[in-house]
Amino acid sequence: MSDRSSQLHSLSIDRSEDDSPSGAGFGTIATVAIVAAALGAGGTWWLMRGTASEPQPEVIAQPATTTPTPAPQETTPAPTRPERSSGLVASGYVVARRQATVSADLTGRIREVLVEEGTVVEEGQVLARLDDERAQIQLSVLRTQSMASQARSRSLVADVEEAQRVLDRATTLLEREIGSEASVTAARARLSSLQAQLTAARADAASIREQIRSQEDLIDRHIVRAPFAGVVIAKNAQVGEILSPASAGGGFTRTGVATLVDMQSLEIEVDVNESQIGRVVPNQRVEARLDAYADWRIAAHVEAIIPTADRSRATIRVRVAFDERDDRILPDMAARVTFIE
Repeated sequence: MSDRSSQLHSLSIDRSEDDSPSGAGFGTIATVAIVAAALGAGGTWWLMRGTASEPQPEVIAQPATTTPTPAPQETTPAPTRPERSSGLVASGYVVARRQATVSADLTGRIREVLVEEGTVVEEGQVLARLDDERAQIQLSVLRTQSMASQARSRSLVADVEEAQRVLDRATTLLEREIGSEASVTAARARLSSLQAQLTAARADAASIREQIRSQEDLIDRHIVRAPFAGVVIAKNAQVGEILSPASAGGGFTRTGVATLVDMQSLEIEVDVNESQIGRVVPNQRVEARLDAYADWRIAAHVEAIIPTADRSRATIRVRVAFDERDDRILPDMAARVTFIE
């Protein structure tokens, strides 16, 4: 046991002899390790900085190698761009070539209005009716007179036929030397008188028939119809007002029932400076833009150049027609046109 204990004791480490040297060595090693780590981190940061800055020239250079690829695509629309550009630009408004304030050609009280703003109407459609009661009464009177005239004519026809038979009998008796010449003369005179009365009655009947036609036309004029197909943009009268196209009155007097516009006749009227009018020719292509739709390019063409100038503004009016119709185009819209040269 003592030998085994001595052997174990010989194998133990004596800590008192190694404390200071080993502690100093460990500190030195730790210091070197920290410095090496700092140098390694600094070197790594420097290398990463260099590598991060080096690819940027490659990124800039890379599009330079790809720029020839889109170049042919940009050259394809090149021929159309000069046509869309022009130095001559004019402003104006959308107007309608066919626009009318619809009215009757007589004075009367409005009994019925059948349209409102925005109503689409066809040619001949009824827009309003005037009070035609008196005209209807007069028509009834004329029709009664016509019936009486026809009855009188039928009666005279019967009298003429009877007078003809009397004349024939008187003539026969005179030929047989039974009757007298006076009887024949009287019968002939009566026949002539009845024939004249029949002619007058037939003329009166014809006159009354013409009066009836005139009265029917007058009644028809109490109806206000659309002169052409279009859209009602203004309702100018109400029920109960007096319609008088001859003169404009105040209060309840109106000169028209509604304002009608033919949307198929819309065009643009612009004023072009006199010094630039030489750049405008009939049928010239035009690109129009409405202020309401600034990004919408509308194909159009020069319809006509008005052959007169405005001396106060030194401009000449030009009519521009749309190539296609669109419901977004409305009267009195502001527009700008570019004349394609």
